[in-house]
Amino acid sequence: MERTLSLIKPDGVSRNLIGEVIRFFEKAGLKVVALKMLRLTKEEAKQFYIVHKERPFYDSLTDYMSSGPIVAMVLEGENAIARCREIMGATDPAEAAEGTIRKTFGLDKEKNTVHGSDSPESAAREIAFFFSELDLISGTR
Repeated sequence: MERTLSLIKPDGVSRNLIGEVIRFFEKAGLKVVALKMLRLTKEEAKQFYIVHKERPFYDSLTDYMSSGPIVAMVLEGENAIARCREIMGATDPAEAAEGTIRKTFGLDKEKNTVHGSDSPESAAREIAFFFSELDLISGTR
């Protein structure tokens, strides 16, 4: 079993899409093993997205991600990282496949409703950013 982090971004939370987004993942067989709603400060958003520090969108992304509540969740399942990314769709909703979260709910490249880890290394780092080991429930617990 593999774990990955997914975030429902401020646009998804403000549009009351939390349940709809979770339903996409659960229908695909992924299990939610941790879940919380929080609001990142600008500094926390900068720390979370530090890998993008040199990119031109870093400031607008961190402004946006600290603009309202988000939902952080850990998903578990076989090939969870790849499956989560497939379910989310391409970063740009205009380029995302039909039936994906971003095609269905995304507003633009930044307000694309969800974030997901892109590798086992980023998943480990991102999960630890939001959750302690005690927060995580496994299918065997």
